[in-house]
Amino acid sequence: MFRSHIDELPRPRLDTPGFLLEIISTVVFVVAVTVLFDLAIPRSLVDGHSMEPTFYESDRLVVSRVHYLLGQPGRGDIVVFNSLVPSEAERGIMLIKRIVGLPGETVEIREQRVHINGEPLDESYIKEACRIQRCSDQSWTLGADQYFVMGDNRNNSRDSRRFNAVPLQKIVGQVIFRYWPYTSIGIIPN
Repeated sequence: MFRSHIDELPRPRLDTPGFLLEIISTVVFVVAVTVLFDLAIPRSLVDGHSMEPTFYESDRLVVSRVHYLLGQPGRGDIVVFNSLVPSEAERGIMLIKRIVGLPGETVEIREQRVHINGEPLDESYIKEACRIQRCSDQSWTLGADQYFVMGDNRNNSRDSRRFNAVPLQKIVGQVIFRYWPYTSIGIIPN
């Protein structure tokens, strides 16, 4: 058999980091990616019944902060926002509601139905018709960067009827995906 002179030369060693350094680098990378992901796309847990039948207690959701960096919230968007109620117990709590009124619009509740600028709003997503005790006749005119939000379960929701319109700067992001329970995994349409 023929052997070349090249076969006799020692092979160069690759300069590889030690096993421990490789593990540490991987852990730091995973933590950094997780933190960046959480900043851009936080996760949220549904606590309560105000968004039934769209979301139920303990549903787990993904919220996109990026959507509103590139555009404005729209009617029908389901948003997460910081609570506007100044009580100590609710400080720092985030709420999940659906946007029904946009900046500059007049939102009215007449005969237990929501009207936008005098026109009734088609709301096929609500759980049940609103009772008169929860939807008394009222009217709100929204300012610039104000959004009127309501829960889909109108008879069991603390929303803009109680704490008024939500300023844009309080909106954290749009709910875009449900990842739990596994039987309901999917993209959340407007």
